[in-house]
Amino acid sequence: MLYTRKGIKFKNALEIIPLRVYYQDMSTIGEYVKRERKRAGLTQEEFALRAGLGLRFVRELEQGKETVRLDKVNQALRMFGMEAVPGEIDRSKFDD
Repeated sequence: MLYTRKGIKFKNALEIIPLRVYYQDMSTIGEYVKRERKRAGLTQEEFALRAGLGLRFVRELEQGKETVRLDKVNQALRMFGMEAVPGEIDRSKFDD
């Protein structure tokens, strides 16, 4: 699957570095969590229970809500051996 942002094509929605996830926006993390949760054969409720998160949070995360707490995002990502970290944005990729 190819992802496009402002005319630039990316092979992956997430650029995954071992144990770190660099992302463009919350929807890419939500897509990743949803894909991996389904790959693990878990419902949102089962995932929430195993991760120690609320069902509402998991739903909002998977829907790409921008105002979720980073500590909880990392709690969800740790289920897959990942974490979200701040990274410098290469703004030249997004200039029109």
